[in-house]
Amino acid sequence: MAPELSSNWKILQARLKAGSASKPASSSATSTNPSAPINNKKRKSTSDDQDSKPNNKKLKTSSFSKKPPTKTTSTANSKGKMGAVSSQPVTSTAPLTNQPSIQFLRQNHGISRESLSEAYNLAISPTLLSSLPSQPNQGLSPTASLEKTKYLAIDCEMVGIGPGGVDSSLARVSITDFHGAQIYDSYVLQRGKVTDWRTPVSGIAPKHMRDARSFSEVQDEVAELLKGRIVVGHDVKHDLRCLELDHPMKMIRDTAKFSGFKKYGNGPKPALRVLAKELLGLEIQTGQHSSIEDARVAMLLFRKHKPAFDMEHVNRYPEDVKTKKKPNKAGKGKKPKSK
Repeated sequence: MAPELSSNWKILQARLKAGSASKPASSSATSTNPSAPINNKKRKSTSDDQDSKPNNKKLKTSSFSKKPPTKTTSTANSKGKMGAVSSQPVTSTAPLTNQPSIQFLRQNHGISRESLSEAYNLAISPTLLSSLPSQPNQGLSPTASLEKTKYLAIDCEMVGIGPGGVDSSLARVSITDFHGAQIYDSYVLQRGKVTDWRTPVSGIAPKHMRDARSFSEVQDEVAELLKGRIVVGHDVKHDLRCLELDHPMKMIRDTAKFSGFKKYGNGPKPALRVLAKELLGLEIQTGQHSSIEDARVAMLLFRKHKPAFDMEHVNRYPEDVKTKKKPNKAGKGKKPKSK
């Protein structure tokens, strides 16, 4: 053991005299020196210390943080890290609503579409009126479903007859349902000479009489549609007079006579154009009138203020409010008494 210690001390003294030696020189010296195992142990320990430092850093960076999770998470980070699990609960972004689906509305459950719309507050958007299809002079719409239809809106266009065209003659009839869909539209063939077509306002011209239906045909078809239903319109009495039809007053909802709209009229009744602008924000009748459009606007006004219309109707016709009596239920096991 003594010779090995002396040789090591000699090597140590040689290094101290030579000063700081370069790493390649020291490595070559140790490789040729028979005492390399002892130096390797020291170098190994230093290399282990150096290698342990970055490992410690890695462990620190990879360790879990004790900070509470943030409420908002970045979508970019979640996509970039594979297998990342969000600590936030999954919530639906769709707003909660009590409106039924279109499929539910289309199903037939013995409830009218009007009742469903009123129950779920499904109103016609004024901006959608222009997108509803219109088929002039189509007659009865082939897609019309009237089994459970309770409300119909009507509007007519007139032409002038007689001296000066003062008297009015029916020239077009339009009917829509509670949702604004076209139910009926027809031009009416004139029974006498027209002295004023009133085209700038009515939109009726002699060319429209080529395919027009006879007055009696239109009268019968309209009478059948209105039978037993509530008629909505603007100045409905005037339209019925031109159709030469009668309809129960308690079955009419007239936007021209509704007390809630009187403040919008300068005279005895407000104009439909004014009501549309003030209450719906719509511009109508800027040029030639459209009876389909006017019927839809009248129905939209009625639907928007339906509770007030109903209350006024109850006050005007209290006898229409019928109280339903509950039937007497027979007791179980009871038999009718014998005479």
